[in-house]
Amino acid sequence: MARMLSHAARVPIFVACAALFALMLLTFTDVVLRSAFNAPIEAATELIRILMAVVVFSVLPVISARGGHISVDLTDSLFDRAGVSRIRDAVLYLVSGVMMIWPVQRVWILAERSRSYGDVTEYLAIPQFYIGWFITAAVAMTSAVLIVVGIVHLFAPHFLSERRS
Repeated sequence: MARMLSHAARVPIFVACAALFALMLLTFTDVVLRSAFNAPIEAATELIRILMAVVVFSVLPVISARGGHISVDLTDSLFDRAGVSRIRDAVLYLVSGVMMIWPVQRVWILAERSRSYGDVTEYLAIPQFYIGWFITAAVAMTSAVLIVVGIVHLFAPHFLSERRS
């Protein structure tokens, strides 16, 4: 099971890497064309925005599953007793996962509104609701991942220790 999850996590990481490489190539080409030939890529700004969204939101579920978020450990000394920190982590994961449902709903509504209005990007006429749908899917997966990791913290903490070692 852990191996299957590891392989599944490679897909969004590959998507993020491809988007990051495209960002690098686009930025380099735009700078060279702008500086050397005074001919910038007109659609560079909208492509950069789209690719940045792809980079950030494609890896969000993977980072959440691995516990890779930035955290401040102000209360760790209070929860060092056996089992209490595990319960704290489980509650935090579960609450975070449930709270992520609201952004899923809001982004979905905004994407559907964009679709109904026929909003497209300025230069390439890319429908904007596709980006909204992508963000909605990524945040929904993140919400599900956070809830699952919270449940695992509560009922199968040995799975987490095996996975990290």
